[in-house]
Formats: sequence, structure tokens, C-alpha cells
Amino acid sequence: MAAARRPRADALRNRDRLLAEADAAFREKGTDASLEGIARRAGVATGTLYGHFPTRRALLGALLRDRNAELFRRGEELLAAPDPAAALTAWVHAVTEHAAAYQGLAAELAEGIDDEASELHESCVRMADIGDRLLENARAAGALRRDATGADLFALMNAAAWTGERTSPEQAGRLVDLAMGGLLAPPC
Repeated sequence: MAAARRPRADALRNRDRLLAEADAAFREKGTDASLEGIARRAGVATGTLYGHFPTRRALLGALLRDRNAELFRRGEELLAAPDPAAALTAWVHAVTEHAAAYQGLAAELAEGIDDEASELHESCVRMADIGDRLLENARAAGALRRDATGADLFALMNAAAWTGERTSPEQAGRLVDLAMGGLLAPPC
């Protein structure tokens, strides 16, 4: 079996330029920004873009890799937090902010959780798993309505991220706080 070849320096530079230009384009125009335009901005041919990132979701997955790692690290910290209700609320805020990084990203993530072939699937499943575990911690502490589900939480995060994409992060945060006020059980 042949050893994997290390990518050439120019290929690595092209990949980095593509990621930087994709980030800028997605911030300006959302996740529907033209991939050909991103390649042009990066100074490479579209074939180079598709050679590195065969699909839009592959490009998004690469852009989100570091952000996902930070989000997951935060989620693991919250799982050990002493106040399960506050931890769950902090997680919902963190995922909402994460999913609103680019207009259209919340929809991509919502679709990615159900599409096992998607480059976003694994990270979406991990986000949902952390959310489910935080939800169960809050339920075990008596801090959550008994009828609240992980699906409710996922729907809230997507709705709030969508709101943040179209209005403001402050409005998204307000929506999360109002909804969490309904999901969390009142203290006895």
C-alpha cells in the first residue's frame, strides 16, 4: 500500500484561498452564493474548487470544521455545569449563534441531520446528541417540562437561527429566552 502523498504547497494555498473567499461570500450573500464566483474571487478555476470541495455542503463542512470543534468543546463543558437549566439555555444560544453565521446555514443544518450522505450530517448529529444529553440533564433535575423533546429544542434552535439571519442576533436571543421560559419548568 502506497503512503498518502502530502498535498503540494500550491494546492494548500488554493484550498486556503477558497475557504477565505467562501467565508466572505457566504457572509455577504448567504450559503447560496455562487461557487463559480467564489472560485473567481480566489483566483482559481472552478475545477480547482470542485477538486477540493465536490459539493456546496463539503465547502460548508470545511468552513465549519473549527467552529464545530469549538461548539462541541463548549457543549461538553456545559454537560458538566452545575445548573442544568442554565446549561441547556446556554447551549441553545450557542447553537443558534453558530447556525446563523451565514444566511441559509440553519436550513442546511436542518437538512444535514436527516441526510446521512451529507458532509454536514456527522456534525449535525453530534449537535443534536449534546442537546439531547443537556435536555435529559435538565429533565433529571426537574428543570424541564415533561413534554419537552429534543425535536422541540432542535426546532427552536433552527427557528431562532433563521430569525437571527433575517433580523438581528438580539432578536434571535430574545426568541430563545422567551421559548426557553416556556420549556423550562418553573422552580418549586
